[in-house]
Amino acid sequence: MFNFTVVSVGKLKSAPIHTLVKDYQSRLKRTGKIESIILSDGTVESEGQRMLGLINKRPSAKVFVLSEEGPGMSSVQLARTVKDLQGQHALFIIGGAYGLSEAVKASADQLLSLSPMTFTHEMAALLLTEQLYRAVSINNGSKYHHS
Repeated sequence: MFNFTVVSVGKLKSAPIHTLVKDYQSRLKRTGKIESIILSDGTVESEGQRMLGLINKRPSAKVFVLSEEGPGMSSVQLARTVKDLQGQHALFIIGGAYGLSEAVKASADQLLSLSPMTFTHEMAALLLTEQLYRAVSINNGSKYHHS
């Protein structure tokens, strides 16, 4: 069973994106646990301090920080990574409009890039949630992912 927490800065203001994120979260909840924590906007430093506080509250969690500097992963590679985390808490951090503090990046067990392109936090939340659902689907032998 998986246990994911997705931390992001700023509310999902776009109704269609919010609906899609909620849909993938509800699909994920059928086979594991997913929690979403939305932090209010601030400076990179204040957002970073709140993120570090959340990370410190979950000392055994594997921390993935989404950053364009990180390596990319295929969906199948993410599925393998998720499979290796069975029973362990995974914390995914999405930065705000002005990025992430260096301290948050340094706290990561792994930096992870969704793309070399930059996305809004809303798009990043949607892409990440869909990819987590895809990874779990791959691991469960679902027909959602086509190879």
